[in-house]
Amino acid sequence: MADIHPFHGVHYNQSLATDLAKVICPPYDIITPQRQAELYLQHKQNFIRLEFTREHAQDGDTDNRYTRAAATLDKWLEQGVLTADDKPAIYLYDQHFTCYGRQYRRRSIICLVRLEDWSSNVVRPHEGTLAKAKDDRLSLLWTLRADTSPIMSLYEDPTGDIASLLDSRSKSAPALTADMDNGDAHHVWPITDTAIIEKISGALAEQPLYIADGHHRYESALNYQRQRRTSAQFDGEQPFDFVMMTLIEFTDPGLLILPSHRLVRGLSKSKLEGLVDGLDEFFTMKRVPVDTADIDRQIEGLLAPGGDEIKMLLFGPAGTDLIVLTLRDFGRVQSMMPHFHSEHYHRLDVSIINHVIMKELLGISPDTAIDYLDYSNDALATVNGVLSGDYQMAFIVNPVRPEVIKAIADSGDRMPEKSTYFYPKLPSGLVFYSLR
Repeated sequence: MADIHPFHGVHYNQSLATDLAKVICPPYDIITPQRQAELYLQHKQNFIRLEFTREHAQDGDTDNRYTRAAATLDKWLEQGVLTADDKPAIYLYDQHFTCYGRQYRRRSIICLVRLEDWSSNVVRPHEGTLAKAKDDRLSLLWTLRADTSPIMSLYEDPTGDIASLLDSRSKSAPALTADMDNGDAHHVWPITDTAIIEKISGALAEQPLYIADGHHRYESALNYQRQRRTSAQFDGEQPFDFVMMTLIEFTDPGLLILPSHRLVRGLSKSKLEGLVDGLDEFFTMKRVPVDTADIDRQIEGLLAPGGDEIKMLLFGPAGTDLIVLTLRDFGRVQSMMPHFHSEHYHRLDVSIINHVIMKELLGISPDTAIDYLDYSNDALATVNGVLSGDYQMAFIVNPVRPEVIKAIADSGDRMPEKSTYFYPKLPSGLVFYSLR
């Protein structure tokens, strides 16, 4: 099924860029304007200049953020700031990080994957996408002709064969290392041994891949492939027939999925009136004083699973109390959601918020709910957003488990947008794929 290939990875020349921690950057979709400015100042060769170039007021067709990124790439390749590996490789990548006081290592493989249309079911999505984000990445592909940030995807390794091969390779010193100021670390080993590559690609060829993060980038790559094919005649396989992915095993201890809490703003007084009474028709409700000193532990206790119970928290309508919402009748709310979605979709906290609470109780359709919602992965920040008055209320939800993501993707369904947040994001600039 999945067609995995090595590639000549492009990366910083460490004899010129001696501190990789200063030049790599986050992926474009989490870079705020403030962070963009900070990265520009951090180092004159920071990867932000390729991944997410600044816009100028006078930008036009021939001089814009994309053309400037392409000019920078040309210059850095010419100057030797960036260099391509002589031998094609797949790359073992260990990402060390801390979350909620615990240390983790997330192990992955950076490689090329042959582009497949969604209909082939070889690469499986789990979330929807937005047109604006796809247009941005498509424009970058046309001008830069490079995959600057990898797509995060998941695979299965039930026999442990892939894990064993990767573990043996990690015994040597990494070729690329970035030790970040916050204590995080990135280690990369190129694997050029054809026998090992064939074993790994052979094991992955028997299964589909599941996109965890990067749906927009994948769809942009598909669009770019189609446009290239229709714009000119090409014989055989071309670089644009592949996309760069970072593959992580489903049971990897470092695979963390954070919840995506919903912060609500902009509701009229008339919409808010009677909300609690409306919720009483669907949920049993219990009020608990919020403990901002230990909110994470409190939420974990309140949302602890109890059989097939569906629970979430509401903060705001009860002052400084959390309201524990426990669904009474799943069949009733399931009948209120689109029938073409799977039961796994119907059971998601965010689906119930979209279709039952926002649409049925507040009169806001899923298509326009984004105008009223912001998102946060931090429970304390979510609560403080309401206490400060910036938001009217917040829904605190459970993280989605990896097996649920797989089940939804296997059923051909997709979750609502902003259902998952894989932490941490993959950095841009360690290794990337040139389509030139």
